[in-house]
Amino acid sequence: MGELRDASITARRAADVLLRCAGGRAVLLRMPAPASAGDTTEQLGLAVPAFQDLNLAPVVFRKARTTVADGKAARWELMVSATAVSGLLGSLGYSAASVLFATAFGVLIDGVLMEVESATASEVGGAPYVYRLVLRVPLALVV
Repeated sequence: MGELRDASITARRAADVLLRCAGGRAVLLRMPAPASAGDTTEQLGLAVPAFQDLNLAPVVFRKARTTVADGKAARWELMVSATAVSGLLGSLGYSAASVLFATAFGVLIDGVLMEVESATASEVGGAPYVYRLVLRVPLALVV
C-alpha cells in the first residue's frame, strides 16, 4: 500500500514539473459566487448572479487533436495539475473534481470564456495526478 501512495505522490510531482516546463501558465476557473443567506432579492430571483474567478496553475493549453468542421465550435484541451485542483476542492468544500468542473461556469483564458465540455482524470494508484479538460469556444467567436 505504501508503494502505491509513493507512486501517486511521485506522479503528481512529476506532472507539476512537466506542466510548468511545457509552457505552464495560469488560467481562471469561473465559479458561481456563494449565495447570501437572508437576501430577499436573491430569494426572489431579482439579484444579478455573481461569479468568482479562481486561479488554476500550472496548466497547459493546446488545440485538441481532433478537428471539428461544419460550423461547430473549435475544441481545446487544458491539462490541469491535480495539486491545484485539490487545493480548490478543499477551500470550496466540493467532494470531487468532477463536481467542481460540472459546477464551473467556464474557464477564462486570455479574456475568452470557454465552456467545459468534459473533464477526465489520469490516475496512479487511484489518486489523480493530472486532469484533462475539453473546452469549447463559444460559437459567437468562431470565424
